[in-house]
Amino acid sequence: MRREPDRERIRRRNRKRKLRHLRQQLAQTKDAARRRRIIEKIRRISPAAPVPEA
Repeated sequence: MRREPDRERIRRRNRKRKLRHLRQQLAQTKDAARRRRIIEKIRRISPAAPVPEA
């Protein structure tokens, strides 16, 4: 059984890993609709995270 601090730490690490993955996808994608979906996912996962628009 994990303790609460451990669960929070794992949650943070997974979030960072997922954001890194989505930002890589965003950098490679040229399709406007796909970029919009990826940006929505980034904002849903972490609303305060900076989103590269360009």
